[in-house]
Amino acid sequence: MKFKEGPLTSILVTTGRRTGKEHAVELRAVFHDGKFYFSRRNPNSDWLKNAIAIPLVKITINDTTFLGYASLVKDKKLAKKISSMKYTDRRAEESRTVLEVIPCE
Repeated sequence: MKFKEGPLTSILVTTGRRTGKEHAVELRAVFHDGKFYFSRRNPNSDWLKNAIAIPLVKITINDTTFLGYASLVKDKKLAKKISSMKYTDRRAEESRTVLEVIPCE
């Protein structure tokens, strides 16, 4: 799987933590160091809560779909780097909750 470092458009599919049903959302992601990152200023989004509760997720980019394991980024330096890669405006400086997805091999 080869992707260019930086932001890209993706579809993240999570499993509902209450319903068990798949939920798809189009999100801007960042590809960095072989992993995918998704972020939110407000941590109260369903896709984020679902991925934390049930970490096996699906990502679709262009026509490629693959599985990955999601976890919260605790490293503040890494979270800041992801924000600066994702945004070129003042949002790059905002504190964000960052989700890391490691693709399954």
